[in-house]
Amino acid sequence: RTQPFDIADVRGTVSQSLFSWSLIQRWRASRAALAVSEGEAETTKNDTMATVALHYLDVLRHYETADARTANVELYKELVTFIKSRQSAGMATGLDTARLETQLENERQRLELAKSDVERTKLILVNALGIDFDVKLLLTDELKALEEPVPTQEHAMAVALANRPEMKAQEQRIQVSKLSLSAVKGERLPSLQAQGEYGAIGNQIDNSTGTYNVGVSMSIPIFDGGQREGRIGESRSHLLQEEIKMSLVARQITMELREALVTLTSAVEQLRIAKDGLKAAVTEVQLARERFRLLSSNSLELSNALFSLVRARDNMIDGLYRTNASRVNLARAMGQAEELR
Repeated sequence: RTQPFDIADVRGTVSQSLFSWSLIQRWRASRAALAVSEGEAETTKNDTMATVALHYLDVLRHYETADARTANVELYKELVTFIKSRQSAGMATGLDTARLETQLENERQRLELAKSDVERTKLILVNALGIDFDVKLLLTDELKALEEPVPTQEHAMAVALANRPEMKAQEQRIQVSKLSLSAVKGERLPSLQAQGEYGAIGNQIDNSTGTYNVGVSMSIPIFDGGQREGRIGESRSHLLQEEIKMSLVARQITMELREALVTLTSAVEQLRIAKDGLKAAVTEVQLARERFRLLSSNSLELSNALFSLVRARDNMIDGLYRTNASRVNLARAMGQAEELR
């Protein structure tokens, strides 16, 4: 009969996978998933920059509108003073004066509305920029047309397919699905694992003997109740879905690009017409003023000419805004919002 005795046994175990095709593919899939996240971040960046640029152009448009309204008010003031002097000399009627005064007050009201729109759109821009609302925002640019040709559809499409982050992100999603499928299939293959163990055993800690054990094991999967085949089918289905999404992403990019090109082409032509219209309106006002001064006719022709000038200035501002906004939308559609200037 052995009497009870103390024993101390302390040991540590280390294991390391030497080869597993499934683990290798899962590691590669995780790297591809990181690229997907980066592509999604680039998509957000591209869209955000385009949105901020449009808000910036909106502020510039309302600045230009306010300046045009101010010019209109000053012109009407000048003409009202002139008409009143002609009326006091018996060369104009009270109706002539009242007609121009009415238009003057209308322009004053539109000027106040334009000033309000400037402040409102500045707040929207500040919010989009994410800066403090108390910051005094001062825009130094002017709304002007860039003398750049409209790119061809073939060139724009090639650039878009190469640069749009949505395409790159979807390509990485497909890669993740392929690697995940390969990882599940790799579970059928044998895997190697190294194991090591070291410890100390004895009846006391200070009177112990070191022991160790080193080995290599191979694991060969044989049967798992069909679970692996089910996961393979699920992974194949997911890969097919991602491939279908790729075609949808490509179609969406194509639609956005073609729409941007059509809009830009139309905006450029509208701007050209607006320039010609403004020149004609300025000439009309000059002739109407001269006719009124020389012939002492009523102010109806002059009033109509002024209305045409006001509308022509609005058309010009609208044309400038549409042209620049269309270029922003085209840059976004081509994945080049960061290159806007």
